[in-house]
Amino acid sequence: MKRFIALALVILMIVAFAGCGSNKRQPIQLTLSTEDSEAILQAAGVRLPDISVAAGANSVVQFFGWGDPFQNYNEDEIVSLAYWTFQNKYNSSINYIETTYFERNDDLALLITSGSPPDMCIGGNGSTAMYPMNCIKEMVQPVDPWIDYNDPLWAPMKNLADLFTLHGEHYQITIDTAPSNVVLYNRRIMEEYGFDDPADLYWNDEWTWDVFYDMCMEFSDVDEDRFALDGYPYSSAMIEASGEQIMQIDENGRFYSNVDSPAIERAQDILYNLCKNDCNYRDASGNHWARRDQDGGPCGMKDGKLLFYILGESFFQQPVDTIEANFGAISEGELMFAPLPRDPLGDGTYFLASSFVDIYGCYCIVSNARNPEGAALLAACIRFKVIDPVVSNIATRQLKETYLWSDEMVEMSEECAKIAEAHRVFDLGGNLPDNLGNALNGISWAIARSSDPQSWGQLKEQYREQLDYYIEELNSLIDDFNAS
Repeated sequence: MKRFIALALVILMIVAFAGCGSNKRQPIQLTLSTEDSEAILQAAGVRLPDISVAAGANSVVQFFGWGDPFQNYNEDEIVSLAYWTFQNKYNSSINYIETTYFERNDDLALLITSGSPPDMCIGGNGSTAMYPMNCIKEMVQPVDPWIDYNDPLWAPMKNLADLFTLHGEHYQITIDTAPSNVVLYNRRIMEEYGFDDPADLYWNDEWTWDVFYDMCMEFSDVDEDRFALDGYPYSSAMIEASGEQIMQIDENGRFYSNVDSPAIERAQDILYNLCKNDCNYRDASGNHWARRDQDGGPCGMKDGKLLFYILGESFFQQPVDTIEANFGAISEGELMFAPLPRDPLGDGTYFLASSFVDIYGCYCIVSNARNPEGAALLAACIRFKVIDPVVSNIATRQLKETYLWSDEMVEMSEECAKIAEAHRVFDLGGNLPDNLGNALNGISWAIARSSDPQSWGQLKEQYREQLDYYIEELNSLIDDFNAS
């Protein structure tokens, strides 16, 4: 009887999940100029296999994710040159199966159980999203039969891909990395308060935690409803700026706790003092989890209520009207971003955590995928877009023409990418056992989200035993999986 009820629930969930797509946005087809089209196909003819020999050509890839980095839904978007190549060189396309980040695991398990697995899914978004638990649960499969990390196209990614292996097999199609977070600000607001421009400070090697702290303190005023920090990433950004993470992974694939890092302690002390001095946003009821823009309203930066918004630079890759309604006039050069500031007591190095984001990210091949060859071919087109200078130049021109990026923004984006690539440190908290994930979230969010935050010294002693215990449990799960 229990088995019948469970099966009935699965069927109901399948119907509900399928029904979610009935009102989904419909993609539109944007075109490129003849000149750009010919240039991309010519470059692809050198770096990618011909359609006559390419496994996965002339096919449809079932793509599962909480965002669609490939198709267009509005006229004022840029064209994904990777997907354009996949369509026009290989006569192939995707069918987008939409989920949400928080429902991704349940939805993916449901599709696999129902016998309708997608072919390809997002492997990470700021943090790892499928490794290691979804690998251990066999929801995704090794990519090595279709992705050769010794091939010239993929070889530069091998060392990074090697971090995300189990029993010697790779579980991620690692395309590239990008900075997890940068510091977005409005230059008009900075000038009104007499602050130096963070981008200029960075280029002069003067963009430090102390300078950042002083700006936040001078700007914030609870009575005036002004808070220097809002959003979610700022609570982890200072840790990222230390060049380390609370939980890390070694070269042997073993997870370990890093709570005693002096650099992390200095970073958390800065965050603690900012939060104790009311520099982080909370709503009228005192809820520190609230965001000013969480219900679709403006975040406050345009109106001088917010100084810094820390988030991925892909934020700038959305329609100009959307950006200007919330943050200020990018068309008038008001908006700019800089790297996270550096530790003044460190060795002078700037750090940005590496992130698997958007089409610069990583993907996985789902277990029992019906078209893994097509998924691998789409991934090759994405990798091609990243490494080919002709295509990269077209992509940059699109950013300037459609999203109004300035030359200065392009230069800063390239600089941030170099910082992140030089010290690849990842947030590994996106796909952990529940107990470990809860403990890691608890220690990570406690300072920024509490009305009476504890110091880092108090927090690490509170969570130390839990982290050590649950990390060892995770390592044991990995050992058992490797042995089996």
